[in-house]
Amino acid sequence: MEQYITIILRTIFFYVLILAIFRLMGKREIGELSILDLVVFIMIGELAIVAIDDPEQSLIQTTIPMVLLMIIQIAMATISLKSKRFRDIVDGKPTIIINRGKIDEEAMRKQRYNFDDLLTQLREKDIRSIGDVEFAILESSGSLSVIEKMSNGNGKPQEGDITIPLIIDGCIEEENLIRINKTNLWLRQELKKMGYKDVRKISFCSFENGKFFVDIMDEE
Repeated sequence: MEQYITIILRTIFFYVLILAIFRLMGKREIGELSILDLVVFIMIGELAIVAIDDPEQSLIQTTIPMVLLMIIQIAMATISLKSKRFRDIVDGKPTIIINRGKIDEEAMRKQRYNFDDLLTQLREKDIRSIGDVEFAILESSGSLSVIEKMSNGNGKPQEGDITIPLIIDGCIEEENLIRINKTNLWLRQELKKMGYKDVRKISFCSFENGKFFVDIMDEE
């Protein structure tokens, strides 16, 4: 009887502990967990299971690794928040699978993403035909973001652009400049015309339908 009571108490203890750890690590939707998030969550869960199954094991011996994993995750999240390059390495970059209605087979091959995957995720979004899609972006989380073709009122599809980030955290996104057939010099000249002389002070800059959106970094 005493053994069962111990198991119950340890289960409650680790339930509360895991809730506290996840709360401290921050809010994030399950579908948007990064690889680091998944690894940490799995390891914490496994540590808790082992500790519950083995009542003889010290609580401290299990709690210390769990808290250490939490600290590591918070530190990695802080680095990721400050470094775009680190985020790209850990989480990867979004990939445009369908661009203006045209499927990018090369991008699909690089992501080892096949047509069955594409059709499955489109059906999950109640989209019957690839022909109805203007843009489809494979996010770093593995989810597919879809922008359907708009109608111009005559039943014909109307083309539009997606938001293309050109600057993130003060760093110019060279790949996106190539995508829109522009250069680093062009971007800097356009920003200077608008009064933005220092690219490093820009937290986010995007280009959509020929218009810029610029957000300056908060002063610390």
